[in-house]
Amino acid sequence: MTSQWTRDKYYTKAMKEGFRARAAYKLLDIQRRHPVIREDDTVVDLGAAPGSWLQVLRTLSKGTIIGVDLNPIAPLEGVTTIMGDFTDPLVQERVRELAGGPVSVVTCDASPKLSGATSYDQARAIALGEEALAFAVNVLKEGGNFICKSFQGEDFPELYAEVKRHFLAVKTYRPSASRRGSREVYIIAKNFRREKNGAL
Repeated sequence: MTSQWTRDKYYTKAMKEGFRARAAYKLLDIQRRHPVIREDDTVVDLGAAPGSWLQVLRTLSKGTIIGVDLNPIAPLEGVTTIMGDFTDPLVQERVRELAGGPVSVVTCDASPKLSGATSYDQARAIALGEEALAFAVNVLKEGGNFICKSFQGEDFPELYAEVKRHFLAVKTYRPSASRRGSREVYIIAKNFRREKNGAL
């Protein structure tokens, strides 16, 4: 099983409180410390299965909530899901259709399947982050926000610098629910600058 399902206090709390995964507490922590989601935001969550971030997003915003994943996501009231590859232009067009135009926030808590080889896994995680950023650049509205999980390593500064090219305010944050010893870190980017991009 992946570490996400290891039975620690956050796993137990998630099961008790009805969240599909312990990762819900990471987003709650991010929102509490560095508010990103507003009450009327349209939000797209990438790599959304099993849906714990979607559950949290539904409580934070009354706007349209869309989840995208290669795997099916069990239905959630008030949430629209797309089964597909978020790098696919057709999937991105479907997102814009469902959102009624550019979206307010893109979140991504996705991780590649880990091989156990640290440098290889970190490189794959950075590549996934770059793809999530490219998606955000294509669908975000001016002033939109972006949250993306990544992993510290030699390639991380390049991803961080690329995010800074597109957003006015960028910082990193490690939620309290992150596992001890994990190299994961979240990039929190605010105020997307559309005029400097070739996006829609």
